[in-house]
This record gives sequence, C-alpha cells and structure tokens, in this order.
Amino acid sequence: MENEFQGWGWFEFSGSREILEGEDGKTEVIEAWYMDDSEEDQRLPHHREPKEFIHVDKLTELGVISWRLNPDNWENCENLKRIREARGYSYVDICDVCPEKLPNYETKIKSFFEEHLHTDEEIRYCLEGSGYFDVRDQNDQWIRIALKKGGMIVLPAGMYHRFTLDTDNYIKAMRLFVGDPVWTPYNRPHDHLPARKEFLAKLLKSEGENQAVEGF
Repeated sequence: MENEFQGWGWFEFSGSREILEGEDGKTEVIEAWYMDDSEEDQRLPHHREPKEFIHVDKLTELGVISWRLNPDNWENCENLKRIREARGYSYVDICDVCPEKLPNYETKIKSFFEEHLHTDEEIRYCLEGSGYFDVRDQNDQWIRIALKKGGMIVLPAGMYHRFTLDTDNYIKAMRLFVGDPVWTPYNRPHDHLPARKEFLAKLLKSEGENQAVEGF
C-alpha cells in the first residue's frame, strides 16, 4: 500500500479510483466551478451564468490532490496517518480563521486573497466550517474550490492561488507541511521561481498526455 500512496504525486493519481477506505462521497465536501468576473463580495460563490461545475478529476489534472476523511476523529484517523507517512507530512497545526479568533483578521484575510504561490505544497484539511480556494487553470481562468468539513486538498508548489472564507465566516483547518513550515507567499508575478517553472512543465506534460489519450 505504501507504494500506491507514494504514487499520489503529480498527475499519477487517478481521481476516479477510491484507494482510501470510506472515502466515498468526496464531492459532498469538495466542489469546484469556474468563476465569474464580478468584483462583488469575495465570500459569495461567484458562479458563472450558466453555472460551470468541474469534476475532481479536472482538479487532479491541474495537480490538486484531494481526499475525504473523518474530521470528527482525526486524532485516530488511519487514513490521515497513511497520507502523512506516505507524503512525509511531519508538521501539523490547527488554526481557526474567523473574526473572533484570528489576530489581525482583516489584514490577514486581505493577504490570503492576494493571488500568490508557494515554493512548497499547500495542504489544508477542513475540520469544521468551510472556505474557498481559488486556483488558475491552464488557460489562466479562475476555478473556485469549495472545501467543507472533511475535505482535504493539496495545492502543488508553484500554482497561483488565493483563499477566502465564504459567507459563514469560519473555518477550522489543519495545516500540514514537510519538515519545518515555511508560509512565505510570493504574490503574482513570480514566474521566474524554479517552483513555478516546474509547475508549468508538469502541467504541459499532463496536457500532452491527455491529448494523446483522447486522440488514441
């Protein structure tokens, strides 16, 4: 089983294959759609008209890995332990993002919503509440990922993204990291960074492989 987990790297994971026991129902806690161009409240869903939903397999093609886990017993969750061991997530902490609990809330929420990338993966596991992670597709269009209680996602290093709460104004999230955590955001543009170049190379490779399969 360990080798299967190690294969859950970029573009090697089959989004239609349920490996984790009890992971059925992922789409109930992770949903995605293309965003409109409205500048209204960032906490609104921002659906296009008509709505354009995206399957989790599309997210996988972009490098976004996701799972559904049991947040009510996360301390003893075997699936979480297996993911951490396989992917080397040695660091864990838990943070509450809401006006009442996050120091300098307004400043931090504003910074979270600035389009940026990291040189390492961004891993978030929603234990309570909900929120939106926005990511760019291969055509630079915004995709909004709604993460609810029980959903866990990994955004790859080098992917431009941003985060906001929804109108419920609350999320309790587990943050995971390989080794000592580095939360440094690099606001767009930072296309010269090696992590960005590697991300684009993998994205291009994935597109080529998908086109080859479709044209078979």
